[in-house]
Amino acid sequence: MKNSSVQDSVKKAAVDLFASQGYATTSVQQIVEAAGVTKGAMYHYFRSKDDLLFAIYEQLLTLQSEHLAEIVDSGLPTDATLRAVCVDVIETSIDYLPEGTVFFRSVHMLAQDRQEEVTRRRRQYHDDFARIIERGQREGLYRVDVPRAVLVAHFFSDVHYLSHWYSPAGPESKGEIAAQLTDLFLVSLRSGAGQGTR
Repeated sequence: MKNSSVQDSVKKAAVDLFASQGYATTSVQQIVEAAGVTKGAMYHYFRSKDDLLFAIYEQLLTLQSEHLAEIVDSGLPTDATLRAVCVDVIETSIDYLPEGTVFFRSVHMLAQDRQEEVTRRRRQYHDDFARIIERGQREGLYRVDVPRAVLVAHFFSDVHYLSHWYSPAGPESKGEIAAQLTDLFLVSLRSGAGQGTR
């Protein structure tokens, strides 16, 4: 088995087991048996079950951060930039829905330093996302009557809730869902949206 195959097999087995029986009650032995590898092979890439849980989510964090940087660097107008980032966040979150679901159920069980690392990485991504909104506010595109932190939380609350209702077997594709949620967010963000109403 190739190195990348070992890592992927172990992560997939861990996601399946964590989802079906929980992180706390899943043993390393069960993971390696399901993955068809030895403990030695697993420990070559993951020092512990804790390390494995972090790696499951770190893969998505890294992917989304790389995509955000590419979109921002492409030089699109602000509104098009934010739209592209929102669509990417939703589509990649759907692509990694099992991983994200498992992680958020179990993140409180991570070692403290790992929890702090996740918090730091997520805050960095949210800060980069907020800077796009700030740019749009300076350009007069987006509302300024609501704190940016609230606007960011509004978008990501929809993303984090996906696992509670979205099914790949449903009638709408991930692209349609991404477009719909992005449109709803951008409409709520427009300058003048909700202002002067009660």
